[in-house]
Amino acid sequence: MQENASGKSRQRLIDEYTEIARLAGALAHEIKSPLSTIRLTMEVLTEDLDQPETERERRTLNMARTVVTQCRRLESILNQFLMFAKAPAIKTAPSDLNAEVRSILDFYQEKAKQKNIEILTFLAPELPPIQLDKNAFGCVLWNLINNAEAAMKDGGQLLVRTYLVPDGVALDLIDNGCGMDAQTLEKLYDAFYTTKSNGFGLGLPTVRKIIEAHGAILEVQSELRRGTKFTMRFPAPAMIGSGKEDVLEQLRRELEEEERSDSESGSGVRMEIRSQDLE
Repeated sequence: MQENASGKSRQRLIDEYTEIARLAGALAHEIKSPLSTIRLTMEVLTEDLDQPETERERRTLNMARTVVTQCRRLESILNQFLMFAKAPAIKTAPSDLNAEVRSILDFYQEKAKQKNIEILTFLAPELPPIQLDKNAFGCVLWNLINNAEAAMKDGGQLLVRTYLVPDGVALDLIDNGCGMDAQTLEKLYDAFYTTKSNGFGLGLPTVRKIIEAHGAILEVQSELRRGTKFTMRFPAPAMIGSGKEDVLEQLRRELEEEERSDSESGSGVRMEIRSQDLE
């Protein structure tokens, strides 16, 4: 009875959170439209005042440019918030984790050279396929790579590795950047918490929501002046072989029961079940 009440309470909280998220998303959409109008209007004004002749016009131009800059910042915050609110809506398909990682790292190589970042990859061969939404996973990986890049302002090393774990497949991203203190780690996934001067604090909360929507786990370890390690643990689909053995064992039990019944009734029919019969 207590477990049932606890389950209902948990579901009620989930439903309330879902409704709040829906309303917040609708509010963000409503704000975006007039905000865009304000920005476009001020951009036209800055064009009209592109060559100010008086002190008043110069002052007006500077204020108009400030409004345009802040409108763009607010639009970026709203776009990230909307992505944060929609993060769990993903569509997965069996995917090769190594192939997805290689594709993104190949695209990042040129920028890594410019930032003096050495990428080290250790991708385990013959990993089982996992369920991925490739677009959403791409956003996750790009976000974590950008965070690692920001933590290595003077360059460094980014280690990317995949490997098997008992219940699936894991992916590590390890940088030797500035690292994080305990206070930052504690608030890492809080919406709108950021240590970046130009950040909005929605990147990592969105990353975690996307990872959890995959049925996966996101872990982080960090130490100041030593670096940060993010680990994603994805569940592997159930192997067909194990399911076949379960069916085989069930058939054997059923036939043994039938054989006992036949013996008791005088019928001595015997059948042998082999693995290849189920293939």
